[in-house]
This record gives sequence, C-alpha cells and structure tokens, in this order.
Amino acid sequence: MTDTAIAHGSPAAVRRRGDGWTATALLTPATIFVAISLFAPLAILFRYSLNEFIPAKKLMVEALTLANYVKFFTDPYYTAILGTTVKIAVLVTLICLVLGFPLAYVVARTQSRWKHLLIILIVLPLFVGNSVRAAGWMVVFGSKGFVNATLMGIGLIDRPLEIMFTENAVIIGIIAVNLPFMVLSLQSVIEGIDRAVEEAAFSLGAPPATMFRRVLWPLAMPGRLRHAVPAGRPAVQDDGAAGLQPVHPADQLAIRRRHRLRADGSDLGADARRQPDPAAQGPGLRGPAPSRLKLP
Repeated sequence: MTDTAIAHGSPAAVRRRGDGWTATALLTPATIFVAISLFAPLAILFRYSLNEFIPAKKLMVEALTLANYVKFFTDPYYTAILGTTVKIAVLVTLICLVLGFPLAYVVARTQSRWKHLLIILIVLPLFVGNSVRAAGWMVVFGSKGFVNATLMGIGLIDRPLEIMFTENAVIIGIIAVNLPFMVLSLQSVIEGIDRAVEEAAFSLGAPPATMFRRVLWPLAMPGRLRHAVPAGRPAVQDDGAAGLQPVHPADQLAIRRRHRLRADGSDLGADARRQPDPAAQGPGLRGPAPSRLKLP
C-alpha cells in the first residue's frame, strides 16, 4: 500500500499526469472547433429538412414534418438514384482497396531514400482539377481516343467501344480520384504493424501468400475498416467524373423537372416518367442527340 502511494506520489507520476493535462488542454480547443464546424451545419440542414414544402408557392414553410423523408424513400425515382450511388460507392471502395493495398505495402515497407518521391507521385494526381481530369479521360476513352485507336489498330475490335458516358466510365473516373486517398490511408495502417511479425512468419516457413493471408491481412483489418469510410466517402459525393456520366434525355428531363417545380404542384415523377424514351423509339422518331463535349 505504501509503495503504491509512493509510486502515485512520485515526481515521475506527477509529471506524467501533468503531461496528460497539458495534452488535453492543447487538444480541447481544436476538438471543440472541429466538432462545432462539423455538426452545426449538419444539425441546421437536418432542421431545414423537416420543413414543409408548398409546391404552389415554391417555398419551404417552417414546420416539423417527415413528409420529405417519406417522399424520398417511397418514390422509385429517388430510391433508384440512392441505390445506384451506394452501389458505385461500395464497388469503388473495394476496387481501391484491392489496387491500393499492394502499393501501400511497398511504400510502407520500403527503406529507400526515394520513399518521399513515391508519396509525392501518389499525391500528385490530386492537384489536377476535376475538369482537366475529366477531359483527359475523354481523350483516352473517346470513340477515337487512345484505347479505341489502339485496340482497333491491333485488330482486336472492329468498331469503337462505348466507354464514354457509361456507368463504367464514372467508376473509372472516381477510382482515379479515390485511389490516392486509399493508398495513403493503408500506408499508415501498415506502418503501424510491427515488421517483426512478418519476419517471424517467414522464419516459420510461411510463403509470402500465406503470410499475407494469415498475418498481414487480419492485422490490417481494423485499420482497413476505419479508413475505408473516409477513403470511400468521396465516391458518394464526387462530381469529378461529371463529364463522364451517362447522358440520357429522359434522365435530364426528370432531373430538370424535379428541381424546377411547377406552380400547379403536379406529380413531377409521374410527369417525367410519361415522357417517351428516345432509346425505345425508331430512328425517325428520335430527337436531336444530346450535346456532348467535342474535343479536337
């Protein structure tokens, strides 16, 4: 008992408690600021979402109602958009995890003096603007772009592949934006794993594949789950691939009618769905093709 009391009252213990209070005092202002900056706008937005919308006046009236949420989750138009968004986000996150883990492992374990250069090369694509990045993908995947020209030149295809303005193009564009985030996140996770654990597995005769499956992958699991959300978040809200998104007149009409509410308050979803689908009409009944960015 006396030894415990002496240990708790020793100068080293007092110094450690003092360091803990100092760290808390230094972190508290920034933590409060970040919490307020993050949660205050979300709280205000959530409060606005409970207001009532008056279609005749095109105004949001202060109220407390769940009608907006009921309409969102019961309208097939909105639920389809939500399902597509979640599907793309999950798919992009998994692909970035598979592609980014090997590169993150190399960067985390390398002892070369060029490690900082590798990190710079990983981060460098993030300095490219969204418009420039989208235009670059259009040059690569266009009907006369690099990919189609190469495949047609070597005789693998007879006609250009339809890559642009498809869901696959959107996935490729978002992966190009999210992959650096995933690599940097996984790098910090792998660096936190003691390398002696891997060496112990190798000393016991485990091949690299077994070491990865039985040692490295399970140890990195908590970090992967923790970093998958912030790394996959841009996939939900990213508009960097806006130039690669599918262009469909009916979809454009539905979006335009959803956001430009008419004064008579009619059912915009039904009105948009009543519009004819140009893809289902004959060539003579189709309207003008939607305008797309044409590159020289």
